[in-house]
Amino acid sequence: MITKETIDNFIDKIPPAPDALRETLMHLNLGDLTKAAKSASQDKALNNYLKVLVNKPIYGFRNEVSDVSQIFGILGVNQSQQAVYNYMTMLLSPSKWLLFKLNRVLFYNLQADLSVNWQKILKYLEIKDKDISSAISLLPASIIVSEALFCNKKKDIDILRSVNPIDLNTILKRLTGLDLFDICEQIAKKWNMPESISQILQASSGTKPSNDLELNRLGKWMHLLLFYTLSQPQYIEAELNDFIDFQIEYVNEIYDEFSELMELS
Repeated sequence: MITKETIDNFIDKIPPAPDALRETLMHLNLGDLTKAAKSASQDKALNNYLKVLVNKPIYGFRNEVSDVSQIFGILGVNQSQQAVYNYMTMLLSPSKWLLFKLNRVLFYNLQADLSVNWQKILKYLEIKDKDISSAISLLPASIIVSEALFCNKKKDIDILRSVNPIDLNTILKRLTGLDLFDICEQIAKKWNMPESISQILQASSGTKPSNDLELNRLGKWMHLLLFYTLSQPQYIEAELNDFIDFQIEYVNEIYDEFSELMELS
């Protein structure tokens, strides 16, 4: 049985951001890329992560980018902050995945796919808010939480789902009273992310719309993006496509618009 106490203990174990990361985020929040790059350069692991992430094919850079100042300069403030939050999420990932058929490279790819397409959506919607840009970074966190909570109960989950084909998020909700988007909200609060991020994440579940029309609209786009991404062949093979239940009625009004946007290069 997975109890709420188990989830709380997991959240409590999430470390606060190291000094170099906090300084980097502080400077990015102020829009100072030079100081942000200087702070980020103090963390070798962050440097390596940024280099691997931004040189993924989906970013489209013809030549390898390796210097942090160059990376931040190319990405700009919004995407640089998003990349740093992606790194903080990656720090939670297990060294070996047991529930999902994932590895470090595929998880990097997932972060990159979500990040680049979220930026495409925000550009299309003419939204330049850097906190909203960073909201996408917490979606992979829900996958990590699911892995941590369920990895030792895979047989039980397989039996349960063989009787009734339900998504993992529903299973967690039934067992604990919390779902993965609730947990993402807790992580966002632990990292002192704005309340708007929590509301967008909750709305992206497709079942908990926000009273704020603008944030709810972004939640719909994020819900579609999450489903679109996890439906790609590599993530179906990793068994991520059963992660959440697609709420077509929730996003029906923007479905065609989203599809057309994703088809653009």
